[in-house]
Amino acid sequence: MLRYSIFTTPVIKSVLRGLSLTLLKILGWKAIGPLPNLPKYLVIVAPHTSNWDVFYGVMLAFALKLDARFLAKKELFRRPFGPVIEWLGGIATDRSAHSNIVEKMIEEFKKRREFVLALAPEGTRHKVKYWKSGFYHIATGAGIPIQIGYIDYATKTGGAGPLIFPTGDIARDMVAIRDFYLQVKGKRSELTSPAAVPTNT
Repeated sequence: MLRYSIFTTPVIKSVLRGLSLTLLKILGWKAIGPLPNLPKYLVIVAPHTSNWDVFYGVMLAFALKLDARFLAKKELFRRPFGPVIEWLGGIATDRSAHSNIVEKMIEEFKKRREFVLALAPEGTRHKVKYWKSGFYHIATGAGIPIQIGYIDYATKTGGAGPLIFPTGDIARDMVAIRDFYLQVKGKRSELTSPAAVPTNT
């Protein structure tokens, strides 16, 4: 991975943070924090129902000084765009191969002194019956907490919710996660996917 990302590049990070704080204020939004003072954790961000989530999510990340990586399909890393996507925080994944992304991310957490990964557990803007459970297995495998992240269009707030320390009992831990997100409204609330994973995961 690159030494710097868009969130840590000197000068640029300060300019973009200032711009983000200004835009959030103009638009009537408020960033809620703080983020945990930990070297490693996983952030889940929900609900994801609109492309506007990226717009507000990036501004909230700058406002809260979040330096996180995200997963992106390997095709986006072809020249000349690869270095740019990497600088934005992207990690290439091969979705066509039978690669175990969960195991790869666990290894990334184990070998790095500092690493924050952000995921949208729904995996899509469309409504689905279940979230993908990979985020939970990454957290338990790496021994790291899950930071609940959210974007609430009803209250125009977003940022950090509770910090969840996985117990290994996914059904029990998902109750706490679900209870929090029941209070959050997405841009298109009719497309909000319930915070649930298949019972056999």
